[in-house]
Amino acid sequence: MTPVILAAAALAATTNPTALPRPSAAVAQTQTATTPSTPIAGSTSSLMPLPPRRRRYHPWRPSPAELHARAANRAATLEPAPGAYINATQIFAWSDGAIYHVITAPGQVTDIALQPGEVMGSVAAGDTVRWVIGDTTSGSGEAKQTHILVKPFTAGLSTNIVITTDRRTYHLALSSTELTAMSSLSWTYPADQLIALKAAAEQARAAAPVASGLAVDQLHFDYTISGDQPAWRPLRAFDDGRQTFIEFPESLSVGEAPPLFLVDGKGTASLVNYRVEGRYYVVDRLFDAAELRLGLKHQAIVRISRGGISSKRRRA
Repeated sequence: MTPVILAAAALAATTNPTALPRPSAAVAQTQTATTPSTPIAGSTSSLMPLPPRRRRYHPWRPSPAELHARAANRAATLEPAPGAYINATQIFAWSDGAIYHVITAPGQVTDIALQPGEVMGSVAAGDTVRWVIGDTTSGSGEAKQTHILVKPFTAGLSTNIVITTDRRTYHLALSSTELTAMSSLSWTYPADQLIALKAAAEQARAAAPVASGLAVDQLHFDYTISGDQPAWRPLRAFDDGRQTFIEFPESLSVGEAPPLFLVDGKGTASLVNYRVEGRYYVVDRLFDAAELRLGLKHQAIVRISRGGISSKRRRA
């Protein structure tokens, strides 16, 4: 073929696209895969919304419930306070549901002392491999006291223990440091102290005389007690010229106390203010006639009359 013919064929190939060589099958598939497909107008796939993406929590990202538990534990944890030490013993005020932080150190034993007379049920620890936990007692009788002894194997540890007794449940958070450890800790119990104070006040009030400063020559015992015979029937009544005292039997403290009504000359009854001092009713006035009434259908009525005044009229 002559050079003129070759040049003409090359010129025709450049001007006619159909004369260009076609790409191979592998190149055609690659171009098809990389070229995005355009959805057909009006097709269903172009109108459907994409599904919402689920929010996943990574292992290193705590859930809201975990964050709430952390906040609750942090708020309930009581730290050792500088002014709450008696010698080397940290004194906590007992509160139900609180967590008490205990600082320990390897090579040292921390003593957790319970309330005297409190009987321990069980001790449960989160880590029993790297911590030594034991118990012992001191004293005898009502002063017998249980002690929980804890010691870590190394520093940088943390765990918790739960102590159950016949009176309450203790929650403690333990942590270990290099050198510093709490020697011992114990609690005060405000609720028990309040109950003891109330009991002591009740005993003192019961032992105190119903009235003080009374002169024997000023007492008047000319009162008559009549009517029914209930278990709470008064033993006697007397006055000192300004107050009236009604003495009841001991059974008054275990039964229902009857209300006191004053009765006028027409037989009309009205409630009167009085106070109860042990087994006495104390009325801050004098009266001629009064009635103690208790019951609805079968009402028991006991009448108290002053100066031998008797009244057969009884209000139904």
